Amino acid sequence: MALLEEQAGEIGIISLPSRDGRYPSVGRRHPPAINLERAIHDLFGLEAEGLADTRPWLDHGNWGMRHPLGSREPGGSPSPYEFLQAEGPGLNQIAVGPVHAGIIEPGHFRFTANGETVVRLEERLGYTHKGIEGLMIGADLERAVRLASRTSGDSTVAYALAFSQAAEAALRMEVPPRAVWIRALMVELERLANHLGDIGAICNDASFSFMHAHCGALRERVLRAAHIAFGHRLMRDGVVPGGVAVDLDAEKWNAIRTVVAEIRRQFPKLIAIYDDTSSLQNRTVTTGVLAPELARRYGVGGYVGRASGRNFDARRMAGCSPYDVLRFDVPVLVEGDVNARVWIRIREVEQSLSLVEQIADQLPAGQIRGVIAAVHEPREGFALVEGFRGDVLAWLRLGADGSVVRCHLRDPSWFQWPLLEAVIEGNIVADFPLCNKSFNCSYSGHDL
Repeated sequence: MALLEEQAGEIGIISLPSRDGRYPSVGRRHPPAINLERAIHDLFGLEAEGLADTRPWLDHGNWGMRHPLGSREPGGSPSPYEFLQAEGPGLNQIAVGPVHAGIIEPGHFRFTANGETVVRLEERLGYTHKGIEGLMIGADLERAVRLASRTSGDSTVAYALAFSQAAEAALRMEVPPRAVWIRALMVELERLANHLGDIGAICNDASFSFMHAHCGALRERVLRAAHIAFGHRLMRDGVVPGGVAVDLDAEKWNAIRTVVAEIRRQFPKLIAIYDDTSSLQNRTVTTGVLAPELARRYGVGGYVGRASGRNFDARRMAGCSPYDVLRFDVPVLVEGDVNARVWIRIREVEQSLSLVEQIADQLPAGQIRGVIAAVHEPREGFALVEGFRGDVLAWLRLGADGSVVRCHLRDPSWFQWPLLEAVIEGNIVADFPLCNKSFNCSYSGHDL
């Protein structure tokens, strides 16, 4: 279990032997841990004593075995999932997914509604389980970081960076300063592309396709610049343990500076249109409100948390280079509605543009990758990285030969998905796509 002391910015890892296959439930006292403990049982067969919800989470009965990272017992046939019940006059259920009308990952949503008003929403996830943790076992660092970067495609840089920093912490190695700064540049470009895409997509779900088209065009330009600079639109395999795989020259910098200048010209006009369109504001303001107390209780990060008053950003933690010498603000609002989550993204786009410009002006010279020393004893390391969606945590245990014994990658969506269930209650069914997109949780990162 990883614990964060926010004020001091310190993280601690607690390990507990489970020799009898049982451990005291954290979810019994701390609800955000419930689904994680359900997933632990599915994957390892360990039982959380006192856990109220013992239904399977990632295991849909299609693996051919149970507990693939534990006993690997022969699996049975799939059985119906027992959704929670809601009782009352005039209630009806609406089943949505896992296959959706559009290019979107699979997930099932079970609505209980009274007319158009949602009384309860329950999610069923796990459809994109890829076995990342199992594939990590025995992998060398080169293969493992490639697996990490493919955990959630829209956060390939954030995951590769979190894994690499965890490996570097375990190996106690220093990364060349130039590589540290290039990594930050890549994370900010990833944040820009995703925020621009999300702003347009949220507006599209409110039937305002103009914003969707123009924000999508800006996102495409960021992706093209990333391809020129790093050889891949999503900058995949650009971050590696010890540094980065690609250096920057004048031509690559020109592509990055050009797209930043173009966003600076066009983006303010688009935001003025968003703010001045009353029909759009009518859909986003006061819709899908996440109470600040609930955001604090779940420790939710990213734009979801900051739109509901939780002032946390992993980039501000002590020693987070190069952010400790760069100037940037962390926008925070308290309204907690769809509109607030849009505005947090807008402000973060502005901050990322400034950060990219600062990195371009201050990028140090030197090497882009350090030498990875040989390992002769087991090691552990962890890291927390601020991806566009929120804080990505990586914990890593290396064997004496330097291969991966265990690696856990925790997506911020683990703590955001349950809150989506909460914010839709009392809203109409037609506002669910709007609320869902304003959260934009990762299916793939959650399902591992």
